[in-house]
Amino acid sequence: MDVNQTKQEHLLALKVMRLTKPTLFTNLPVTCEDRDLPGDLFGQLMRDDPSTIKGAETLMLGEMLTLPQNFGNIFLGETFSSYISVHNDSSQVVKDILVKADLQTSSQRLNLSASNSAVAELKPESCIDDVIHHEVKEIGTHILVCAVSYTTQCGEKLYFRKFFKFQVLKPLDVKTKFYNAETDEVFLEAQIQNITTSPMFMEKVSLEPSMMYNVTELNIVTSGDQGESTFGKMSYLQPMDTRQYLYCLKPKPEYAEKAGVIKGVTVIGKLDIVWKTNLGERGRLQTSQLQRMAPGYGDIRMSVEMIPETVNLEEPFDITCKIINCSERTMDLQLEMCNTRTVHWCGISGRQLGKLTPGASLLLPLTVFSSVQGLQSISGLRLTDTFLKRTYEYDDIAQVCVVCPFLNNEC
Repeated sequence: MDVNQTKQEHLLALKVMRLTKPTLFTNLPVTCEDRDLPGDLFGQLMRDDPSTIKGAETLMLGEMLTLPQNFGNIFLGETFSSYISVHNDSSQVVKDILVKADLQTSSQRLNLSASNSAVAELKPESCIDDVIHHEVKEIGTHILVCAVSYTTQCGEKLYFRKFFKFQVLKPLDVKTKFYNAETDEVFLEAQIQNITTSPMFMEKVSLEPSMMYNVTELNIVTSGDQGESTFGKMSYLQPMDTRQYLYCLKPKPEYAEKAGVIKGVTVIGKLDIVWKTNLGERGRLQTSQLQRMAPGYGDIRMSVEMIPETVNLEEPFDITCKIINCSERTMDLQLEMCNTRTVHWCGISGRQLGKLTPGASLLLPLTVFSSVQGLQSISGLRLTDTFLKRTYEYDDIAQVCVVCPFLNNEC
């Protein structure tokens, strides 16, 4: 912490100290074998040491707490607390004392003073105390500006300031990846790395979805009626360790059928991370709104709603396809079914499906069979918009396992 001393002698003295939790006192145990020259001397000294744990004197951690010996590190998301004291070192009564504390960051200046009213008078050897708190939300250089103004017995108004500069560091490195499923589901993978020098207890890592989505956390393994975290009972993150959290987002029912709306949604939500360090010092970070690349469905989206997992060779089976108009115009659709080397369609090709308004959908039942065993792809569907004479082809829309009922088959 850098302090700029004032050149003029003042009647008041200003002291500023950061308030932090203490740390456990550590010993450096020195031991030897009984047959060595010191004998039991080292052991007796450790047993007489009041800072050691009785019965476990050789442990480095003791029962006493140590007050901070330096300013320490401040991390983004933690609460900065400071004790401010103004003491009257003179033999005079000082009047109209006003103490003001501001925090200057790279983007703003914040007033942290609990009260902006002046103290009427301050007698000799008396002091004015104040404690300020601020949740740090920016990284980089911060300057705590403490200003004191007062009036002497002679009516002279005096003023001085002190500056305390400190750096706010980044505690976590957060990386996100999005995966768009064939349906409207979105999977979010969040990688969180502890880039501090001390372990963290991860109290909460949750995803707050945007208004159009519901979220399901996939970091819990359910056994019976109880769920257990995939990271175990003690959620500690050691320095430079990384964890991966997974979430599944599904559109709310009122938005699920609005293909055009869901298609354009890029804002997914934000991560809320809460952790504790040392003796319970709490930190919290919220990311900005996470955004994904909107999936490019084109004008028409086709997906398979129902298909059997296993079918028999050369036996027809039913599937149900869903067609969604993702464009902003009405379409008049025509369906063509083209046979492939392995897949053969049943029914009339070239039939009219009718008009489909923007954002609307229809379910299309179809019948098909395969002439080849194994895992086969359903392909060969073609849609034509007769209004604009545009054709859309769909291959590999689903897969099915084809087996021969008279043989032992595996896909």
